Amino acid sequence: MFDRAKQILIAGFCINLCIGILFTWSVFKKALVINLGWTNAEASLPYTVAIITFSITLLLAGILQDKFGPKLVLITGIIFAGLGLITSGYVTNPTQLIFTFGILAGGGIGFSYACLSPAAMKWFHPSKRGLVNGLIAAGFGLAGVYLAPLITSLIANYGINYSFNILGVALLCIATPLAFTITNPSENYVPVASVSTKQTEKKVIDPQIEVKWTSMLKTSQFYSIWIMYLCASSTGLMIIGNITSIAAIQANMTDAAHLVVILALFNTFGRVLAGMLCDKIGGLKTLSLSFILSIANMILFPHYSTHISLIIGMAIAGLCYGTLPAVFPSLTAGFYGLKNYGTNYGVVYTAWGVSGFIGPVIAATAVDTTGNYQLAYFYSTIIMAIAFVFSLFIKNPKKQPQPVSNVTQTSTVKVTA
Repeated sequence: MFDRAKQILIAGFCINLCIGILFTWSVFKKALVINLGWTNAEASLPYTVAIITFSITLLLAGILQDKFGPKLVLITGIIFAGLGLITSGYVTNPTQLIFTFGILAGGGIGFSYACLSPAAMKWFHPSKRGLVNGLIAAGFGLAGVYLAPLITSLIANYGINYSFNILGVALLCIATPLAFTITNPSENYVPVASVSTKQTEKKVIDPQIEVKWTSMLKTSQFYSIWIMYLCASSTGLMIIGNITSIAAIQANMTDAAHLVVILALFNTFGRVLAGMLCDKIGGLKTLSLSFILSIANMILFPHYSTHISLIIGMAIAGLCYGTLPAVFPSLTAGFYGLKNYGTNYGVVYTAWGVSGFIGPVIAATAVDTTGNYQLAYFYSTIIMAIAFVFSLFIKNPKKQPQPVSNVTQTSTVKVTA
């Protein structure tokens, strides 16, 4: 029998496999520097702008999809992303690439990414939110595993300009038909719990609070979530953005590209595992475990001086970072409901955008002043300790009275936050 919920989940996963091209920029950067003679700064700027644009448009897309539904916003995003990649093949200078890739493609990817988890979660029972978010996010993380070698091969055979063209056309041809299948369920749709859930779940009916972003900002829990996301993302992005440099300094490895793939694989695995764990023990406990593991990893990172130890360190870093896109969406939906989730999570996600500045700055400052990353590991340990403390004391805001004018209530089965 046709399962509409699973179809939405699979389509969302596949779309993320396509738009995950954002995090393969290191391959493009290398070609821009070597083949076109751009400086490292010139080759890095389009990616930096794309990250900023991605964060901003995620919030805007969340607002729009809450109002108009996911399909139109998603299709628009895919078209912009595809056109951004295609036009990037015709640029002749860094300024043009900042617009075509940084703004056009980056914005399109942000619009697309924002629509997938909200739509998928509405089709599944609340007890499956963590797993659904984990699987959707896994597509984005897994994209780098196959796209990095694919893009490398395309550049070697066709050059960087034609590679942009090919990738843009492929994105439009594959992702656009899938986008037409992404819709919200009808208002009277009630997701069915699995047999195992029915057998083990305590039948307690609580009011599901649907909170607007203005009321969300009045809760202390929002700021706790935002700070945890900021701290954990900063540490993850610090490692991700400096993999090859860390390997060169600490283990004298001149070719550490395989570490990128290892981190991407464990990042993907972490998203799925954290989603499943979130459904079993709750999002806050899952985050606490991830933060403890990250703290231990940061303490040990200065001592990773061999190939094997670096692989272990990168694997743990990927696992912990993968926890974030699986748990924080579920936490936001559990605390503030699904009706306004697109907007609410867009506001929460600004923490990730800010962390994109903090992590790299910590790393760059450490290397410039000391010649190594030990100071960055020290500060990251402190940052993660702050996140861990917040994870211990945050409480579900649904236990507190909400302003009647800004919330609606629907009945749902009680789930663990």
